[in-house]
Amino acid sequence: MESLRIIENWPVPTAAAAVVRADGTLAGSHGPVDHRFPLASVTKPLAAYAALVAYEEGAVELDEPAGPEGSTIRHLLAHTSGLAFDEHRQMAPAGQRRLYSNAGFEELGDHIAKATGIPFAEYLREAVFEPLGMTASALEGSPAKDGVSTVADLARFAAELQAPRLLDVRTVAEATAVVHPGLKGVLPGYGLQSPNDWGLGFEIRGGKSPHWTGAGSSPRTFGHFGQSGTFLWVDPDARAACVALTDRAFGPWAVEAWPAFTDAVLAELAR
Repeated sequence: MESLRIIENWPVPTAAAAVVRADGTLAGSHGPVDHRFPLASVTKPLAAYAALVAYEEGAVELDEPAGPEGSTIRHLLAHTSGLAFDEHRQMAPAGQRRLYSNAGFEELGDHIAKATGIPFAEYLREAVFEPLGMTASALEGSPAKDGVSTVADLARFAAELQAPRLLDVRTVAEATAVVHPGLKGVLPGYGLQSPNDWGLGFEIRGGKSPHWTGAGSSPRTFGHFGQSGTFLWVDPDARAACVALTDRAFGPWAVEAWPAFTDAVLAELAR
């Protein structure tokens, strides 16, 4: 895809990107797709997928207590547990506010590890990475932000999100639909959004503005971006997904570059 060459103009040392169609085929890639990048918060959708595998295996229930008082696994995944951003401190009752929380995903990882008897990094490897052939991927710390992967590996995950093999398609549909609709909250890097729609580990574009996806992205678009300069989105209306990884921290350069890049990809897909 010619649009992927836009990453050559990004002010970053290294960048790679790929687009995956809904049928799992690669529409195109550009850059060092086997280079391992820190994912930052793009780790969260991977951790969420492992939690959903644990749910389908019967190790946990989405509405069982987990995290702070009144919270469940569903609340942790949807950033509605009330936990602070980076502190294991409850700032609001569960279900009442959308408080984006790394601490919540750390609580999630601890809960899954206790329920399965397997350290969460190992469970993520066994439940997601190995079955999908993501041999270059690993969790090296927090389930909120310490994943490493490649564009080639995340393209496999993007294919899974569009045509699930590890999970029932109904589970993925639930995970990528709005949980606790109507809640407002801060989208890191983009300010207060009302509503700040979120699924189970996946951010949902909805009508958010500004946003890191494109003006042409459908409201059903879901995914995540990371502070290490990374993103993954799936646009069901475009029947495609895109992964882009860099080694420059998120900042004004990304706010400017990413939406234009996404719009160019979508335009090329539509031709």
